[in-house]
Formats: sequence, C-alpha cells, structure tokens
Amino acid sequence: MSRHIPATMATQHPDNAFPSIFSGKAFVSTREETEECYRCFSELDVEEYMWDWEGKFVDEAVMERLFMEYYDYFKTHPIGKDKFLTFRIPNIWEELSAKLPRSFMNVVSAGQVAENYKMHDTPLFEVIHPMTTSSDQLKYLQRKFTRIAESSANIFELKKHLKHIELIPLFEAIETMATSYKILMEYVDFMQSEYNFTPEYMRVFIARSDPAMNAGIIPTVLAVKHALSSYHKFGTSRGIKIYPWIGGGSLPFRGGINPNNVESTLEEYRGTASVTIQSAFRFDYPIESVKKAINTFNTQLPKMRTTYRPITSEEGKVIDNFNAKAKTYFTETIESLAPLINQASKHLPNNRERIQHIGIFGYARGLGKIKLPRAIKFCGALYSLGIPPELIGTGRSLKLAKEQGCLDLILDLYKNIKSDLIHSGYYLNRENLDLITTSLGITKSIQEDIELIEKILNISIGPKSAEHLIHRNFTSNIYHKMNVGYNLEFDILEAAKIRRSIG
Repeated sequence: MSRHIPATMATQHPDNAFPSIFSGKAFVSTREETEECYRCFSELDVEEYMWDWEGKFVDEAVMERLFMEYYDYFKTHPIGKDKFLTFRIPNIWEELSAKLPRSFMNVVSAGQVAENYKMHDTPLFEVIHPMTTSSDQLKYLQRKFTRIAESSANIFELKKHLKHIELIPLFEAIETMATSYKILMEYVDFMQSEYNFTPEYMRVFIARSDPAMNAGIIPTVLAVKHALSSYHKFGTSRGIKIYPWIGGGSLPFRGGINPNNVESTLEEYRGTASVTIQSAFRFDYPIESVKKAINTFNTQLPKMRTTYRPITSEEGKVIDNFNAKAKTYFTETIESLAPLINQASKHLPNNRERIQHIGIFGYARGLGKIKLPRAIKFCGALYSLGIPPELIGTGRSLKLAKEQGCLDLILDLYKNIKSDLIHSGYYLNRENLDLITTSLGITKSIQEDIELIEKILNISIGPKSAEHLIHRNFTSNIYHKMNVGYNLEFDILEAAKIRRSIG
C-alpha cells in the first residue's frame, strides 16, 4: 500500500493535570493548538494530530499557519505523506452547528493552500466521524462532500484534488460496536455502486471513553474485542486491509493508554493499528518516558495489527448476552450518583476552549432525562470523590459471569483486568463511599462490587503507597469542602496530579 498508516495520534482531549510542556500552562487555547500540533510532530514524533471540530472552538486557518510558521519542517515532513493532520468533524445528528460545511471546505481548499506553498498537494484527505450509528450517515456525508468539492471547483475554480473523502467512522456505543461491521459492509457497497470505488484499506475508530461511561469497564472491553475481531474478518472477506484505531485516555476506565502502561496496552489491544496520545499522556509524565512510549507504539503497532484474538460467532453471542445485563449494574448506580457527579464536575478545570456538548449519556426516568458531563469530567468527578468508576458494577458483573459460565472467556479476553482494577483501586476512599451512599440514600451496591472483585479475582482493592493515601486525603477534603461550599480547586488539581490525569 502506498500510504503510511500512523500508529500514534496526538489529540486535543483536555485530560492533563500538569501544564503543557510546550507552553507551561495547563490551559491550551485554540490559537496555541497550531504550535502544539507542530511540536507534537517535531519533538515527540507522533505521526498524526487530530484537529477537533467536535464540541470545541477550532482555528480554521490551520493549514496556512502550519505552512507559514513552520515551512522548513513541513517541506521535509509533508502533511499527508509523512505526518498527518486529520479532522474530527461534528456529528450533525447530535451537534447542530454550521461547522460541518466549514470543515469540508477546509479539506477542499487545503490542496490549493499546499500548492501555494509548494507542499505535498493533498495534505488532507480523510476525516473522523464521531458517534457513527448507521451507514446512512456515512453515505450522506460522502454525497455532501462530493457536492461541496464539485461546487468549489465550478464556482471558485479550485483544483479538484479529491474525488471523494475518506471517512473514518468512530463507534462509541457498545450496541453499535456489536454490529458495526454491517455498517462498514453497507458503506463499501455504496462506494462501489455510486462511486465505482473499492477501498484498498479502511481505518476504523473504536472509542474507549464514552462506551465505558455508558456501560462500565468490562462490557466496554468485551465490546472492543468483539469489534476488533469483526473488523478484521470483514476486511478479509472483502479483500480490504483493516486498520483499527483505539481512542483512549490514561486512566484504566478510559483505556489505560499512558507511558507507564505501554506493554500492557500493546497486549490488550492486539489487532490495533493506531492509538491516541491524549493530553495527560503528553504532559503528566516525564518527557523522556513520553518520547520512549511514543517510539515504542510507532515501531510495535505496525507489527501487531494482524495478531488479534478472533472471536467466534458463539462467543460473540455470549458477549452480547452478558453485556446486555452487566451494563445495567453500572448505569443504574450512575443514575443514583448523577447529581453528585454533576456537582463535582463543575469544579474540574477546563483546559481547552470547548463549547457546550450534548450529553451522550441520557436515560428516560420519569418525565426527564439524566445528563452527565463529557467522559473526562465524568471520570474526573468520580475519582475526585474517591470512587473510581472502574469499580462500579464490576463486582456484580463478575458474579454474573460466574453464573452464566463465561468468566473464563472474560478473563481470557480482558487481559489486564486484574492490574486495571488494582490500579484504579489505589484511589478508592472507602470512608467517602460510605458517606456518599448514606447521604444519597442509595444501596451499598458499590461496596458489594468491591467485595466481589476482591473475592472472585483474589486481589486487594485500596490505597497502598503514601501517594495513594495522600490522594485519599485530598478526596476527603473535596467531598467535605463541596458540602460546605469551600473552594475545591487546589485539592482537585493536586489529586489529579497524583493519578496523572484529570479523568
């Protein structure tokens, strides 16, 4: 294949607790993201950078700024050939905005900008579509892009560098993941019939944060493994190279992708071609370990893309049946905790210029719906209260697995389950947990989860080191200060620095 598939993508996810290594500030403004992009390429050697149009403000002059301000670098490391800038476009079925046509026009005009600077003439050619749930969405976007490209050529006499856009679907719900290979199949059939084009390869993006937020950690990991197997089988059946992509953060709940967890990540996500390098990964660890980790991913992921664990159709049915029940343990508990999560999340720092986002998590309950913050603040709020979300619903899910006879399958598929739960358990505050369940008048289901985790997996959950105990003390301060209206900023940030991520 003629193009290089990037193994590492730096993203603008604002999960960092420490200041940016580039600016010395934790907050990264929209204007500063151009420099961040360049320095991620030139200093950290990430191979791709996500330019995020979803849920945040965006600098639409990115191509001109990169070429003008860092001409020498991109002349020798061309965008679209050596380094890659990839837009995550808004999902117009979830986020009503005028940003979709603007992002498409940016892609269309990028070729002309590149020509003006005598750069590689097709710097942008693929986009990520978040929250993909059907092939109709992909078909709609492809048709709209074609019309915009043709109109731009006819009206503005822009050279037509692209006949179509390469769409990367991002699947973010475990229910969609289970059948998403059908979406890929329908989309490929559409491209063949309408564009007379069969892709040589496809990149498919699998989310780790949002599915965990909506289903809990075990159902999410199982859904990811099922999806990885399905995509590779689909690619083999259609003669298309498949390059799956895991989008995750530093903490286990959001993927466990961090510089201290490289080998475990490679083992857990065998069959993956690309991983995200989010802000906490880049800024909350020593710079040398960050560079070493990125280099390892860049060299090892290409070798492991086809070494996935195949899942049989029978195992797939077992996973789907288990997930349907197991996720309810998590969601029902989160419903009870929602007011406290929303209250705590308001005190977490905003490290990017985000705009209001629709709540992905929403349950019909009476006459209304529960809305929760985005995944980073959701996760960060629970950690700040001393209740790591990895533990919620997990013990009862393991008990269910024993009852359904699928515990061995889960332990085989979720390689790092013990280490993930031990790590998250370091930040448990049992006193806070007892106080919170009593004050909210909710059952002691999380306490039951912890007991079952320890019993079934034969591990110990709780703080071990002095740092863990200090984190516990900060979370006690946070809970009690929140109840009396004191400022929480110091305690929240110091706790986040200990665990090396906001959420």
